[in-house]
Amino acid sequence: MINVISSSRYRINKKNLRSKTEEILAKLDVAQELTLNLAFVGRNKMRSLSETYKKENVALPVLSFPYKGHVVDKAALLGEIVICYPQAVLLAAERNRRVEETVLTLIKHGVENLLK
Repeated sequence: MINVISSSRYRINKKNLRSKTEEILAKLDVAQELTLNLAFVGRNKMRSLSETYKKENVALPVLSFPYKGHVVDKAALLGEIVICYPQAVLLAAERNRRVEETVLTLIKHGVENLLK
């Protein structure tokens, strides 16, 4: 299961994002029974998370938090991927790519970090 948590101010097609994320998980041989949380936040929240967990005072584009061994409502959790939506928009513009492509690249990177 893929949970997408986002503010309404971010232009995210949750249905499409879940579908594409399921494809990424399948390619990486991740069990379908695992739950993955995708959270989209702003610069201030990401800067706060980066400061707390990475000791960096910068809004990183993506952070991953593994939840190995955690179970909620009988569902095993893979982890949580936090994406700074404004940073994703900037990265997309810098790389001349669509925002959705950039977000999916960040998700793939986050999942790979969860599996390490």
